[in-house]
Amino acid sequence: MTVFASERLLFKPASPHTDAIPTIFAFPNEYTVGITSLGYQIVWATLAMRPDVQVSRLFTDVSESLPRCSSSRIAGSPELVGFSFSWELDYTNIFNLLESLDIPLDSARRNDNHPLVFGGGPVLTANPEPFADFFDVILLGDGENLLDNFIDAYKQVRKSGVRATKLRHLAQIPGVYVPSLYAVTYHGKDGTIKSIEPIESGIPPLIQKQTYRGNTLSASTVVTEKAAWENIYMVEVVRSCPEMCRFCLASYLTLPFRTASLEGSLIPAIEKGLTVTNRLGLLGASVTQHPEFETLLDYLSQPKYDNVRLSIASVRTNTVTEKLAKTLSQKDTRSITIAVESGSERLRQIINKKLSNDEIIQAAINAKAGGLKGIKFYGMVGVPGETGEDVEQTVEMMQELKKAAPGLRLTLGCSTFVPKSHTPFQWFGVNPEAKQRLKWLEKQLRSRGIDFRPESYNWSVIQALISRGDRRLSQLLKLTREYGDSLGSYKRAFKQLRGQIPELDYYVHTDWQTEAILPWHHIIGPLPPTTLVKHLQDALDRFPASELNWSLEDV
Repeated sequence: MTVFASERLLFKPASPHTDAIPTIFAFPNEYTVGITSLGYQIVWATLAMRPDVQVSRLFTDVSESLPRCSSSRIAGSPELVGFSFSWELDYTNIFNLLESLDIPLDSARRNDNHPLVFGGGPVLTANPEPFADFFDVILLGDGENLLDNFIDAYKQVRKSGVRATKLRHLAQIPGVYVPSLYAVTYHGKDGTIKSIEPIESGIPPLIQKQTYRGNTLSASTVVTEKAAWENIYMVEVVRSCPEMCRFCLASYLTLPFRTASLEGSLIPAIEKGLTVTNRLGLLGASVTQHPEFETLLDYLSQPKYDNVRLSIASVRTNTVTEKLAKTLSQKDTRSITIAVESGSERLRQIINKKLSNDEIIQAAINAKAGGLKGIKFYGMVGVPGETGEDVEQTVEMMQELKKAAPGLRLTLGCSTFVPKSHTPFQWFGVNPEAKQRLKWLEKQLRSRGIDFRPESYNWSVIQALISRGDRRLSQLLKLTREYGDSLGSYKRAFKQLRGQIPELDYYVHTDWQTEAILPWHHIIGPLPPTTLVKHLQDALDRFPASELNWSLEDV
């Protein structure tokens, strides 16, 4: 029995017309990972409910029956091949899947008979440029309206047969980015970006990320025991986050903060999902900040839902009440996750984390009183403005938490600051001292009996490389795959390309000037650069003099 036979669908697929568009929709990882992605589920279901689309799913380990690709157009061969791209390092799997379909990696090498390769998801919306050479079309932003608009526009030029004609037409649709229709020039092969311009008139000079503003958010379209989160039904409670931490892509890129209607969306969705499973996941960057969250908790506390297992994504610290903890404990949740970033209140002010240590301690006390067994805290080192004293205060905070809530299992997961596009901290580089600070925290916390789980500093560097990269990285990404896709592969690739692209330090560690043309200069995000600069200045005003390496007046 295939993994697909275990699926319980919560939508009704359409019966494709005889002339439906043959489409492959892929997730560049294994099925168990891909089918757990709510974004992938929603896009697949949207395509599957269209009678004018014949969609087949593809993962790295399994697929549905696929239309056959060919360099010469034959009846039934795929016309569209799409990817949901949610993790930067999955790019090697995209390369592997394209090759398995006999599709050239570089869009410039595809002819009129090859399918159009499109992609979407948080990685491409944040900064599509490192992958611009591999995609014919990139969908920027929320898919609620964008996806249907893209398919409708494709149908208008479907029969033209000429690839260039199709791409020019698609480029007129808001949120549809066709990288090949834009030229990037540089101040030398290994210099900064000079300009990003359309290659011909009639192509929009700027592409606007699309934002869905409705109050009906996403919910699972399929439940399966084969998912990484077995048999879970997911409901999106909120989208974006009102806190706007200055490093946070999940907040800034997805603004404005939106909440699902309780009566009109959330409760009907939950009731529908609980007909096929008893495991419910409430998703969002700040779930507990939904204005009617207490009412939602009361609803889920009804006797008819006594057997429901409830999971909640990362919660806002000052919303962790004893009532919340008790409800979660009764619903088979043993721990919660809270992002605190640092034990330093001064550093949290720099990043706009409106949170005091007293509130963090009270959250731990409430969690224990409500019956939870543990809390996982998310921390970060290398945050702009951070000093060694700030790192020491993280240790002190964890010790205070241990004393305040004895017996509560405490875990600190810690990452390295990685600059992200469309945020006020996009101009900062990665602090090399973060590597030693992670090691110091590990030594200090583990000696005190606190579970410390650091993320790899070296892989954070690679994540920063991709998050700040431009089109010149396409050469490097192909080489790293040839060299084995390891950390050493990147060093070897940079060495081979020396003089042809900037050094690693430029992409990763350099603080960029606010007047510089960034790789995503031609993409309009939720906030204009002038507003991001104001938010940056608010942070700089709180920097200690020893850490203030540059100011806005210097650039």
